[in-house]
Amino acid sequence: MRRSSTRLALFDLDGTLIDSATGIFASLDHAFAQIGAELPPRETLHAWIGPPFHQTFPSVLGDDPERVELAIAKYREHYIDSGWAGHSVYPGIAEAIAALAATGCALGVVTTKVQDQARKIVDHLPFGAHFQRVYGPDLKTPHSAKAQMIAQALQDFAVPAANTAMIGDRHFDIEGARANDVRGIGVGWGFGSIRELEAAGADAIAHAPRELPALLGPA
Repeated sequence: MRRSSTRLALFDLDGTLIDSATGIFASLDHAFAQIGAELPPRETLHAWIGPPFHQTFPSVLGDDPERVELAIAKYREHYIDSGWAGHSVYPGIAEAIAALAATGCALGVVTTKVQDQARKIVDHLPFGAHFQRVYGPDLKTPHSAKAQMIAQALQDFAVPAANTAMIGDRHFDIEGARANDVRGIGVGWGFGSIRELEAAGADAIAHAPRELPALLGPA
């Protein structure tokens, strides 16, 4: 049987394709003000970008599911209204995505951001049309697992795991890749750290977007 030569590159969104801190912080400020809670300092909040808020909010709000859900609802209200636009594309990302698309590499986005919000952002990116699919939890999903979304992408694109890579800035991206036997490529410009990515078992680290096409291998 002939083996598929198609390659698939799955990208995280926040901290990988875009710097979304401005919009996320504004929506967090709004949400916590609405429920009368004090946010941690900005340096702590950087670690909140990427993981689901169901995991991070309890560190401030305690074991109070109703209050956590209310904070998430207030966050989403603000983010849907205006927070989503508070982002910028990392320099060099547009060129890297164009280079990958030119080789015929299939492209998708896998994110813990709610799918409708993620799709809206991707559609507004100047290179967003290159991404054939966007994977993210829906509003009814209390938790999201990157491993499950990567598995779904492998099924949808019908590309072997050996021909696939997950690219992201946090350990969740690398762990999701390893769970599916795909390559995990960390990026050094996001909200995580190189130490975090290496500890998670990243197969390679891109220190600048221009390095991505070579790290992902030949067409």
